[in-house]
Amino acid sequence: MREKVLTLAPPSRIRRIRLPGKLFSRQAGLAYLLSAPAVFLMLLLLIGPVLLVCLMSFTDYQLGEQTFSFTGLENYRQLFSSEEFWKSLRNTIVYVSTVVPVSTALGLGIALLVESCKIWKAFYRAVYFLPVMATLVAMAIVWSFVLNPDFGLLNLVLHQFGFEGPNWLNDPSTALFSICCIGIWQTTGFNMVLFMAGLSSIPRELYDAAEIDGAGSAWDQFRTVTWPLLGPVTFFVVIISSIRSFQVFDLVQVLTKGGPNKSTEVLIYSLYTEGFSFFRTSYAAAISVVFLVFVVILTLIKSRFMEKKVHYS
Repeated sequence: MREKVLTLAPPSRIRRIRLPGKLFSRQAGLAYLLSAPAVFLMLLLLIGPVLLVCLMSFTDYQLGEQTFSFTGLENYRQLFSSEEFWKSLRNTIVYVSTVVPVSTALGLGIALLVESCKIWKAFYRAVYFLPVMATLVAMAIVWSFVLNPDFGLLNLVLHQFGFEGPNWLNDPSTALFSICCIGIWQTTGFNMVLFMAGLSSIPRELYDAAEIDGAGSAWDQFRTVTWPLLGPVTFFVVIISSIRSFQVFDLVQVLTKGGPNKSTEVLIYSLYTEGFSFFRTSYAAAISVVFLVFVVILTLIKSRFMEKKVHYS
């Protein structure tokens, strides 16, 4: 009977089998160790304060007091039954719905014009981006002089054409409109830069192909090539501009302080006055939670729809 000989592979050819389930291996332990400072800072500076504000909104805590008690949904009941809250929310929505579409359209138009320039392109970029780089508080002070009813530049120009300029910042019918115009001026440059980045990503070959197919005019090329391929950039600009517009505070604080007759009081300014003027910290925390809900919704919308990427090549 022939014996079977079992041949063993050399030790170098034997494949090592790693046992599954070893979570804390050497590489994993090193990864956890390196990420620990970032996780700690995120808990300390981001997640921790958010949780603290959410918990504080269910109490009656006031700034400076040593004791507090849980009141449940009492702050939210007062908030949603307050006429001032609904007025500030309405002013915020009016500001966002005015600034976002106008600044988006102007940013796109200026980006197209600057991109088509053959010379001085860098100069125009810097000029239109200047309001974004400048300190908004300083610019707001300059605008307060421009809109001054007695010696302001705007009313002087209107007077030269035979019109009597209103008191822009002290008239309830024009105060919020003036704040919106300044917000548009400040946001347009930022949107222009984003659109120019999108325009530079569109290959020139697509315009040549569209011209061969009959899209000879600039409008036809914009309608068939530029606008469809700028879809993701446009969506990103709208969401980011909306979040930034919801956070408007500096203009209101410097120019009107919420007046006249709370016609320019926005959500963040209401939060500021309740928390640091009236020291109703728990009530201000409830306003913060409502504001956080709006921002989270916009962020989730951006994250959900920005997953659909467009490839230009």
